[in-house]
Amino acid sequence: MAAPFLAASQRVKRRNLRDRAFVYWGLAATLIALGTLATLVWDLIADGGSRLGFEFFTSFPSRIAGDAGIFPAWVGSLFVILTTAAIAVPIGVLSGLYLEEYARKNWLTNAIEIAVNNLAGVPSIIYGLLALGLFVQAFAMGETVLTAGLTLALLILPIVIVATREAVRAVPQDLRQAALALGATKWQATAHHVLPNALPGVTTGVIIGVSRAIGETAPLICIGAATFVAFLPIKAPGDPVRYTVEYASPADAERYPDATLSVRAGADTTIRYPDGRIETVTPGETVQAPAGSDVSTTASFGDAAASWLPWNWLEQPYTVMPIQMFNWTSRPEAAFRENAAAAGLALLAITLLLNGAAIWLRYRLRRRIRW
Repeated sequence: MAAPFLAASQRVKRRNLRDRAFVYWGLAATLIALGTLATLVWDLIADGGSRLGFEFFTSFPSRIAGDAGIFPAWVGSLFVILTTAAIAVPIGVLSGLYLEEYARKNWLTNAIEIAVNNLAGVPSIIYGLLALGLFVQAFAMGETVLTAGLTLALLILPIVIVATREAVRAVPQDLRQAALALGATKWQATAHHVLPNALPGVTTGVIIGVSRAIGETAPLICIGAATFVAFLPIKAPGDPVRYTVEYASPADAERYPDATLSVRAGADTTIRYPDGRIETVTPGETVQAPAGSDVSTTASFGDAAASWLPWNWLEQPYTVMPIQMFNWTSRPEAAFRENAAAAGLALLAITLLLNGAAIWLRYRLRRRIRW
């Protein structure tokens, strides 16, 4: 009689041993990952910690490493991420709601679900090549903030859709059935009960997607992001403004070959004509400039206010922090690598803040859920 009990006891011991071994292996893997991360962060701090300061964040790039900063890079990152979130979040959340709550289960929705899940794992360089062919070449949108925002929106859209679907799926069916039983329509039940209770998961997915987008480099290199930018997408009064007088279309150039454009001079306005002449214009004077003339002036208060409108800065060239880091690491001087390490620390801090905000928001929103 003792033999069966002895055999069972030995099996229990082996299972407990395997259980403890799994715990130890998991702990070892976690410690290795944390140790690697701590080593990399310490290496960044050792290389670039001395460069972190107010001037580093408020200075423009320079050929002199000690004078270079990331002002245009972090401002450009901010505008690109705002554009990305404004495009990806509404489309992603509504698409996830539709697929989970409204779409019929058939071959088409199954194909869409498979496509969305697969797109979430596609390398980012593929999105860059797609955006290069579609936005830059086919639609002739150029290397602008809007092009970058659309590219990164395509990148994080599957992440937002999947996160929304998982969060909506986690809401108990009893809430939907109770709302419908009390006379609510399908949309009222979704908008007033399902979505508010799914908001913690949706918010977490959105912030994680944005955290990924803010560190992407490959797709932005593909679409031609500038590696050296000494200006901002927006202007302040007194900032230098340079533009070239151009025809609205090639047809206008053929129809009116001798047409000129009225240029009203501001402060410190200089015009370089196509024949090489340079003229300094009195402020307030209006000059007729032919096509091909280069105008250099300073921004007035009205120009600065207009530059903040979305349809103006969306069409401006840009750079972002990963691109600026890529530019510095490609230079031979060690001082530029210190700048890249400092920019990496700033980017890492932003990513950690975003992920911390996701955890905090999820905790706060879940406290309001009563089910």
